[in-house]
Amino acid sequence: MNRKGGAMKGKILVVDDEPSIQRLLTVTLSNRGFEVITADNGMEALALAKTEKPDLICLDVMMPRMTGHEVHDHLRERAETKETPILFLSAAGTYEEQATQMKDSNADYMPKPFSPGEVADHIESMLDPKKREAFERERGKREAKLQKIVEIMHRDKDA
Repeated sequence: MNRKGGAMKGKILVVDDEPSIQRLLTVTLSNRGFEVITADNGMEALALAKTEKPDLICLDVMMPRMTGHEVHDHLRERAETKETPILFLSAAGTYEEQATQMKDSNADYMPKPFSPGEVADHIESMLDPKKREAFERERGKREAKLQKIVEIMHRDKDA
């Protein structure tokens, strides 16, 4: 049960080396009915993903010791986390990195800075079966747009 007496919507693992981001997302997601667990780094995230079995992982890309990309790769190698949805959060990221991340059908990308409410809406869309179809259509459009940008950049660089 959440604080408002309703059923929990799911368990979210928030992985970010910035305590303020962890607090912001914990408060926002808890108020939306999610159980939130946090990790400060990739190694801690991998351990918690195995023991806590979150429904979704919010994963910062730029962290010390192990990047979000490396955490993603380790998660996808494990049977118990292979299909866990991942929402990458990043202040830095090229169009190519974003396009690469979106090739994983169970991953998506949101740039920092972000609105906490937008992150919560995004997570709800990723997890709610009723919203999932519309989310997938929108995600497909964003992925195609990113791919087109990357193609144009490569074409211009090669010219």
